[in-house]
Amino acid sequence: MSDRVAVTMNGGVADVRMVRADKMNALDDEMFVALIETGERLKQDKSVRAIVLSGEGRAFCAGLDTSNFGKMASGAPRGNTSLEAQKRTPGGANRAQQAVMVWREQPAPVIAAVHGVAYGGGFQLTLGADMRFVTPDVKLSILEIKWGLVPDMAGIALLRGMVRDDVMRELTYTGRIFSGEEAQDLGIATRVCADPRAEALALAAEIAGKNPHAVRGAKRLINAMADSDQHAILKQETEEQVALIGSPNQVEAVMANMQKRAPNFADVA
Repeated sequence: MSDRVAVTMNGGVADVRMVRADKMNALDDEMFVALIETGERLKQDKSVRAIVLSGEGRAFCAGLDTSNFGKMASGAPRGNTSLEAQKRTPGGANRAQQAVMVWREQPAPVIAAVHGVAYGGGFQLTLGADMRFVTPDVKLSILEIKWGLVPDMAGIALLRGMVRDDVMRELTYTGRIFSGEEAQDLGIATRVCADPRAEALALAAEIAGKNPHAVRGAKRLINAMADSDQHAILKQETEEQVALIGSPNQVEAVMANMQKRAPNFADVA
């Protein structure tokens, strides 16, 4: 546990919580570092079968710490910011983008449990998850235009294919606030619920009870779907299935169903 992000493991589920509650989990330098380091660590943990990402206190994440905007308004030199923006991961992300992309890159599924507000960078952080569970009255916004900026934490890359082109433009150009119920109508929210974290943890536990090799294989296929052509996807489907058939965890799935008992899957090697 750090002073920005805490992780609790239970039955293969990583419960990841932003814990800067006094600042509505706003994104400062330490939060960026904590999100990336936590995500990179979880990527290497073979026991992780599902992840829930949430925020403590009144909000999921209020976006970029407002002190950063004060620096911009003061005309402070942009050299360090520009330098940071130029450094790229193998996947093409700079540091701010990697705080979001590290969750999309997780081998295990990630569910964002969103309440209160998720503005700007906080909203983009939700997009890194596989699914988004939200309260009906949560306040969401691509807020960057308010500050004279564009979304630059992988939001455009991740919204591609999630919503219609004209909807993305309207939300980005106006920065208007929309609810969890509208987010579900638009295709952004997966589920609207009174207690997103409780429902996300329950679903994560259900996923953790499936063959982890099959779940990870399914995520690889779905991730490849957006950028691969039909031939590549069909080939990858076959490759994933061949690797699974007859493997110990796949055999265990079959035996558990035939014997009407709970499966006992081994962690990914």
